Amino acid sequence: MLGGRVSTYAAIQAKVRAMYSNLLTQQELIGLYEAPDFNALISQIKHTGYGPYLNRVKDRDLTPRRAAFQIKTRLADAYLSLIRSVPLNIRPLLSQFYRSFEVDNLKAVLRGIVNGASWDRVRYFLFPYGPSTVLPAQAMVDSGNIAAAVELMRGTPYYDTLSFAMKRYVDEQNLFTLEVALDLNYWRDLWKFVNLLTGEDRAQAMRIIGSLVDITNLMWAIRYRVYHHLSEEELINYTLSFGYRVKDEDIRAIAAGADIAKIVERIYPGLANVEELLQAPYKELPALELELQRYEMEQCKAAFIGNPFHIGIPLAYLVLNKMEIQDLIVLLEAKSTEIPPENIRQYLLIGGTPE
Repeated sequence: MLGGRVSTYAAIQAKVRAMYSNLLTQQELIGLYEAPDFNALISQIKHTGYGPYLNRVKDRDLTPRRAAFQIKTRLADAYLSLIRSVPLNIRPLLSQFYRSFEVDNLKAVLRGIVNGASWDRVRYFLFPYGPSTVLPAQAMVDSGNIAAAVELMRGTPYYDTLSFAMKRYVDEQNLFTLEVALDLNYWRDLWKFVNLLTGEDRAQAMRIIGSLVDITNLMWAIRYRVYHHLSEEELINYTLSFGYRVKDEDIRAIAAGADIAKIVERIYPGLANVEELLQAPYKELPALELELQRYEMEQCKAAFIGNPFHIGIPLAYLVLNKMEIQDLIVLLEAKSTEIPPENIRQYLLIGGTPE
């Protein structure tokens, strides 16, 4: 049994390390950062592993939104390839991990409906999830109505969550009630799949996915308190009661009005400038989130060191690829609006400190 596991993960490791080697180098990131304009940026990206995806679209049609959509298709292909490759007992976890993009698509569709957007307006804001999606996205947008769109979700994993949350949406007419229900349900299901694993697979999934849960939950709690001024009870109801390093008592402390900086510093003692960032939290929360994401990035890189026969390596690669794409989208949007490079450096994750 052990021999079969090693053989399976040896093949997966070879595949993932090949993918990992095709992530952008620091030199490539600096070149993209220094591109003089949007057209030059597109030209340079075409010389990377994203080139074949951009080349599927004519240059005149490569708006920032369409270019981002094409770039994300590479990540979708990576997910689908790895889901097919991992052992059968791991596939439910990886499939649920991938489903985060479908949840984001569902939320984007609902926002499009509220804003009266057409399908042509909405479609390239979505992640290219592929044929496995359960969302009748175009039909939902064309319905032009949230209640009708939710009914179109009947029979999908999202229907019960949405239909229950609709009771409050009808009263408040605020998409937040639907979005938070979808998010909480997604992370709870993902955590269940993590806890079904055993041994090194469970330990590695806990470290990588658990760190994502922590960052997500912590930022939710801080935003709910700083931006939305939710009551203690509401904040607790709209966050998760589990985590890897961020515990339920940490979230409850934030909800009760405790010093946020001290809580963050205790959980992440190596994180820089926490006190400074949280002196003006309303303005600096995005910067704090980037610092936490950089912490997650280091957790993912560490998965490639030592014993390779575990699910941590595929999970880590997928997170790193998503982070890379996050930077590329920032660059696409900045170059298209002619924002000077020095003004976008603070918003970059991987390429955030080019010299």
